[in-house]
Amino acid sequence: MNNQIQQADVVIIGAGPSGAVAASLLVNKGWRVVVLEQQVFPRFSIGESLLPQCMHFLAEANLAESVKEQADTLGFQFKNGAAFQRRGEHTAIDFTEKFTQGPGTTFQVKRADFDKCLADGAMEQGAEIRYQHSVIEYTDHGDGALLTVDDEKNQRYQIKGRFVLDASGFGRVLPRLLDLETPSNFPVRWAYFSHFEDNITDDKFDREKILINVHPKHNDIWYWLIPFSDGTASIGVVGKPSQFEDTAPLACLNEFIEQDTYLSELLARRVAIGEARTIKGYSANVASLYGEHFALLGNAGEFLDPVFSSGVTIALKSASLVAPLVDDYLQGKQVDFQAQYSEPLQQGVNCFRTYVAAWYDTSFQDVIFYSEQNQQVREMISAILAGYAWDLDNPFVKQSERRLNTLVELCRD
Repeated sequence: MNNQIQQADVVIIGAGPSGAVAASLLVNKGWRVVVLEQQVFPRFSIGESLLPQCMHFLAEANLAESVKEQADTLGFQFKNGAAFQRRGEHTAIDFTEKFTQGPGTTFQVKRADFDKCLADGAMEQGAEIRYQHSVIEYTDHGDGALLTVDDEKNQRYQIKGRFVLDASGFGRVLPRLLDLETPSNFPVRWAYFSHFEDNITDDKFDREKILINVHPKHNDIWYWLIPFSDGTASIGVVGKPSQFEDTAPLACLNEFIEQDTYLSELLARRVAIGEARTIKGYSANVASLYGEHFALLGNAGEFLDPVFSSGVTIALKSASLVAPLVDDYLQGKQVDFQAQYSEPLQQGVNCFRTYVAAWYDTSFQDVIFYSEQNQQVREMISAILAGYAWDLDNPFVKQSERRLNTLVELCRD
């Protein structure tokens, strides 16, 4: 091991969206930022349907224009809402018709290319990204934290950061190293998914919206269909472990597609691209989102469920919230990470949690498919599904559970 300890103001674990945004924000404050990424980009990742709120956070970090400029080349699909299908019932939500101010459109992205686009943008702004560098140990070290790292040549070194941000996503590096992981309060679910040439010929199918499709018999099983602009699509199915047979991922996914008449007809000419994948038991939580010299971003802290595509939005919100606090911390100012980071971030996460839980117990499904929707209420719900889960001026954010329960009762009556 190289005995000389390297130095940085901020070390970020992971070069995904939250890591790239945090790095961009902090280098523009003049700090030396080193990003340690275990993999090589581009690499596959799930979470391909962005929410409009993401565009605000990307703009903050000077990364939005790069995404827009490369969208056509990379097959990113313009997105303006979400469509829903359940046993022949069809409805849709337009994100431009929402209660909260801010972007109402975004993109459906191939994450390998999207994440590389953001990482490249962070490097152009001055962040140093080291690919194939794995953090294997973390210790508090005086006025910072000492990380032990294995590089791409399996050579070990140490780097000290005055502050560390864990943006490692599902890798959850610091939660594992510091024993911060706690059980999620969501039931264990599995997801099977793959990319396809979708060959959709139905003129009524709207490629500018993600399709969320409820299983014809089991309301707690759902499918996503995320179209891209190059004629391909990401397709997946989510359910409890007991609802899946022990078969190969692609065979399992195709079997579920065939169980739904609408999907099987819509996707009758689909051709799988590459391997199918599965994620099992993905929901996660932690005991704390921060420590003396670190904070957890995005999925490294908590991941709920993919049903409303909240993962990337929460990740980018966490980066946007924490970067100015780290800037203050490095300047020697007093920072309360509980009151200024953990609690505000959790407020939006809890709002999303309300709607995710209500989706699976079918109460929110009954709201979504209700035929006589009030336009003002519809715009408030649209804002949340567009990612604006931190807007406390929205009653369905501020009192999410109580308001939603009342709405469910009205719809069911």
